[in-house]
Amino acid sequence: QVQLVESGGGLVQAGGSLRLSCAASGRTFSSYLMGWFRQAPGKEREFVAALSRSGGSSYYADSVKGRFTISRDNAKNTVYLQMNSLKPEDTAVYFCAAARGGGVSRMSAYDYWGQGTQVTVSS
Repeated sequence: QVQLVESGGGLVQAGGSLRLSCAASGRTFSSYLMGWFRQAPGKEREFVAALSRSGGSSYYADSVKGRFTISRDNAKNTVYLQMNSLKPEDTAVYFCAAARGGGVSRMSAYDYWGQGTQVTVSS
């Protein structure tokens, strides 16, 4: 069982930056593929970014490529999402998730989810 707790959300102006963190419980964090998803009001949850177990391979949605960076610190059981050049359309609740298998961008591939953190980007 893995518990995930996100933090770092907030209100930021367009063009600004935020860094989200997701702290995981348990001793097997390094065995999980980690991902970030987001859900805007009235929209479906969508894939944002994912990172392999070692941190050597990262994957991004086209909408955030070049602006967001996912990273992890396996010693601290934490995954991060650095978000730069934020746009109003990035406004959403951001969720981190852990997958025992693969699947990268598929929600169904992830076994554990956090409760989410709100990110609001004002224009």
